[in-house]
Amino acid sequence: MALILILEDEKDMNEAVCEYLNAAGHQTIPAFSGRSALALFRENSIDLAVLDIMLPDMNGIEVLTKIRKESDIPILMLTAISDESTQVTSFDGLADAYITKPFSMLLLGKQIVALLRRSGKVNVPETLRFGEILVDFNGYKADGPHGKIDITPKEIEILRLLVEHKGMVLSRQQILDDIWELDADVMERVIDSYIKNLRKKLQTDRIVTVKGIGYKYEVSP
Repeated sequence: MALILILEDEKDMNEAVCEYLNAAGHQTIPAFSGRSALALFRENSIDLAVLDIMLPDMNGIEVLTKIRKESDIPILMLTAISDESTQVTSFDGLADAYITKPFSMLLLGKQIVALLRRSGKVNVPETLRFGEILVDFNGYKADGPHGKIDITPKEIEILRLLVEHKGMVLSRQQILDDIWELDADVMERVIDSYIKNLRKKLQTDRIVTVKGIGYKYEVSP
C-alpha cells in the first residue's frame, strides 16, 4: 500500500510500529538514527515518514528540515515531547501531523491512512461499478438498473476499506477497528453479516472470504 520510513531509536517501539503497519498492508523501513534515516530516505522511494524527535545524533526536527528540502511526502512526528513550542516548530518545519507518546496504534494507523489519502497515495475511485450497479463512495449510495439500492453507510465504509487494501486480507478485528468507534460494543461476527449483505446487494463475488482470517477485495477472484 505504501512504503513508510519509521525513525525511532527505541528498538521495541520501532518494531511494534513496523509490525502494526505491516499488518495493515504497508511496507516499513526502520531507522534508529537521524543520519541512517536520511540515507534510507535517499535510497528508497518513501511515501511517508514517521519521525521521533529525541535521537542519539541529529534530532527529528533536523531530519524533518532536511527531508523537506528534497521532498513533500507526508511526515508525521511521533514523540514523547508534548510542549507547545516543539509542536509549533514541527509544523513550522512543515510536518503534517504530530502525535505524542503514549499513543494508540489504531489512531496512528488512521492518521497515516488520512495523510496518504490526502497525498494521493491511497487511490480509491469516487465511484465503482459492479456490473449494472454503480457505487458512489462520496454520496454513500448505490444505484442499479431498477433504481436506488438500499445500502447503508457502514456497508459503504467497509467496501471502501476493502478496496483501499485491494488484494490484502483484513481480519474482522481490523475492519472493526477501522470502521467503528473505539468504545463501540460490536462483535466480530457482525462483519460477516455486512459482507453477506454487500455481496447480495452488489451481486458481486469480488469480496473473497479467506477462511480463518477474514476478507479481501479482488477484481478477479
